[in-house]
Amino acid sequence: MTRVNDFAFKIATANGTGSASANGLIMQAIFRMGVPVTGKNVFPSNIQGLPTWYEIRVSKDGYTARTPYFDLMVALNAATYAKDVAEVRSGGYLMFDSSWPLDESLKRPDVTYLGVPLAEMCNATFKGVRERILMKNIAYAGALAGLIGMDPDVIAALTKEKYAAKKALLDSNEKAIALGYDYVRTHFPCPLPIHLEKMDATRDSILIDGNTAAALGAVYAGATVGAWYPITPATSVMEAFKSFCMKYRRDPETKKKKFAILQAEDELAALGMVIGASWAGARAFTPTSGPGISLMNEFIGLAYYAEVPAVIVDVQRTGPSTGMPTRTQQGDLMMCAYASHGDTRHVCLYPSDPREAFEMAAKAFDLAERFQTPVFLVSDLDIGMNDWMVPKLAWDDAYRPDRGKVLSAGELEQARSFYRYLDIDGDGIPQRTLPGVHPMGAYFTRGSGHNKYGGYTEDADEYQEVLDRIARKVQGAARAVPQPVIRKTPGATMGLVTVGGCHAACMEAMDLLAKDGIALDYLRVRGFPFGDEVRQFLEQHEVNFIVEQNRDAQLRSMLMLDTGVPVEKLESVRYYAGFPMSAHHVISGVKAKLEKAA
Repeated sequence: MTRVNDFAFKIATANGTGSASANGLIMQAIFRMGVPVTGKNVFPSNIQGLPTWYEIRVSKDGYTARTPYFDLMVALNAATYAKDVAEVRSGGYLMFDSSWPLDESLKRPDVTYLGVPLAEMCNATFKGVRERILMKNIAYAGALAGLIGMDPDVIAALTKEKYAAKKALLDSNEKAIALGYDYVRTHFPCPLPIHLEKMDATRDSILIDGNTAAALGAVYAGATVGAWYPITPATSVMEAFKSFCMKYRRDPETKKKKFAILQAEDELAALGMVIGASWAGARAFTPTSGPGISLMNEFIGLAYYAEVPAVIVDVQRTGPSTGMPTRTQQGDLMMCAYASHGDTRHVCLYPSDPREAFEMAAKAFDLAERFQTPVFLVSDLDIGMNDWMVPKLAWDDAYRPDRGKVLSAGELEQARSFYRYLDIDGDGIPQRTLPGVHPMGAYFTRGSGHNKYGGYTEDADEYQEVLDRIARKVQGAARAVPQPVIRKTPGATMGLVTVGGCHAACMEAMDLLAKDGIALDYLRVRGFPFGDEVRQFLEQHEVNFIVEQNRDAQLRSMLMLDTGVPVEKLESVRYYAGFPMSAHHVISGVKAKLEKAA
């Protein structure tokens, strides 16, 4: 059966062989043909030589969720042949390196095998072991181009763009692409029934990962200080921030850097640096993942109680403990919302893709300063490290940071008094000052018991008064965080509720469930604390399916705690094995709950 611009394929290689360049070339070529495409990188967390896969989904309808069904497998790692063969959809195709014979036990009658002697051709064409290994990857990109109908002119243009200044590399890449392309065009009917045809569906979009987008959002917001300790999958946030700062945060004449990036001895120290910089008036942040949040808890409590702005970017991975550092999950939802000892509750933002990671990163700095509190941008590995096609990022030159209630020297000059923790406006948010602005603004920053005037106290009533005001302040943020996305379906009496990176799978699942006569309204929470819209949505439906990626139904628990909606209205649909959620997981989960209820 012919399927145009609607299929998925997977490339199996070994870690450290340089396949990333070839995979990026394939993604970019499909994108430049105007065809919607997304890529998922499945890679090991430890040493070179272990298996790695790259999954590419082509969807003319713009679906971006992972699919567990692959129409074509490019099997180039003998160590995973059995697993790779098993994942090919019945009626699909498997391309392999026929330089070596394929074991008969790996042959399936319902799969078409496409043998391409990649190693043999590259060994005859290129010199040196390393060049042969690298060019074998480019050769498989050329073979794929012929098999699925990638435009050779687009591939040639991309290659020239990348290697224009390096003629030797350009010549090698062009030769390798031609080897694979010419071989399959000579030996197989090309293109295959699953293939590409040019569209015009990517004109207003870009390909970007969420970590790069979040880093750009921090630059856009005016961040000048970043402190961090390396951790997968958040490291590339700071790497991208540094590259942007080197371009946009240096004096054009003197080349003097107008930013500070510090690698701390651990995550706790990194957040301490952020708190100090934010207290002094800079916009500062730290990127980390679950283990880092665990270590930061003491300083998170300090920033919460001393009311110092701080932005923390949490790119979630699997746990507990070290877990699987290169797999995705949503296991930090409750930890971010209630991090640290004692009574704490934090503002959290939940992007669903790189575009929202950009927008919410900028929003996080405004909220942190407006509410004088830590703000978490809660992303995950799938959003952060994978390649997404999203609408172009919107940059508004009229944007100005919201610094909140920061008193100027002039305002302090006119003031009769200043008390750091006194709520003058009744919204729970006190005024603050920056050090060195005016003597009237001096105060003692306290992480110990203090009253509304900033003085030390162990008086029960004074302590409780401050704690209640902070709670009122944080709850007020429910009106300022990004509001939920709500989609109504005529006749629906049930709801589907999710968060973050599950959005793509839920959108696709709702379309497919509707074809089976299952109508659902939809809500995606984008910020915490939850507002009235979330509570009202849950109350309006007989049952709400809460879709998330963790074992313990953390989003469901947070909804119960924050909205008071009865548990009977909240049915849990979970997938937490480490891969991005697919529509299949949502559909099977919802149907299983409905069958059980029936």
